[in-house]
Amino acid sequence: MTPLELLALVAVFVVARVALNLRLGATKGASSLASVASARAEVATEVPQAKDEGPSILIVIREYLDAFIVAGLVALLLITFVVRTFYIPSASMVPTLQIHDVLLVNEFEYRFHKPNRRDVVVFPPPVSTPNDFIKRVIGLPGDKLRIHAGGVYINDQPLDEPYINEKPNYELEVSNYGITVDGVRVDPDLANIPPKEAWSAPDRIPDGCYFMMGDNRNDSEDSHIWGFAQTGGTFASGSEKGKRASFTGHAFVVFWPLNRVHLLF
Repeated sequence: MTPLELLALVAVFVVARVALNLRLGATKGASSLASVASARAEVATEVPQAKDEGPSILIVIREYLDAFIVAGLVALLLITFVVRTFYIPSASMVPTLQIHDVLLVNEFEYRFHKPNRRDVVVFPPPVSTPNDFIKRVIGLPGDKLRIHAGGVYINDQPLDEPYINEKPNYELEVSNYGITVDGVRVDPDLANIPPKEAWSAPDRIPDGCYFMMGDNRNDSEDSHIWGFAQTGGTFASGSEKGKRASFTGHAFVVFWPLNRVHLLF
């Protein structure tokens, strides 16, 4: 459930709560008038009156609505600022994440520190899509990055990657103020590649930019196709140029299905 959907649900509960209050107020008003009339009437004998269970039932419903409203507001606060669930729709992170896995994503962590290498991160990508992507952080700002003969090299050192499904079957290099894949330069009109002035060096990942890869390397739409992800600012180029960039949060645990519950490292 998205924050907007949850807010709409809470609003429905609030409207129901207000309507119930009006109903209770009307019931109490009618009961008061009836009591006054009864007190003024002279009767020879006292006749037991049947109890009206209506108001008590309404009061119970009101208490439940109050509980739902409070729970909804707490949940809204949590998923907006602290933790959110994320559903895995594709195989791009196999074997670490399987299709239909449901994760918890920490939205608070990156307010205090920058993403670390190998973090599994949820973020809006620099491509036109209604959904966030989930990938692993591979290249950090200032890194040299190269993929050669199936190995990923960071600052000329091979990266140990026990989590991947298979080695990448393409050659890649961050160089000459861009990304080159199998000898072809990634087009800045189609991918997020900052302009030359944003780079500290022609072969170093620009500040604020991250190279993201899926663990299922050869079945993953990631940075080798759409360029760099960003933790802030706006995308420098590509189809989402000028739109806000961010990291939604750090995925830290699979909690569904039950037979796949585990922490993510």
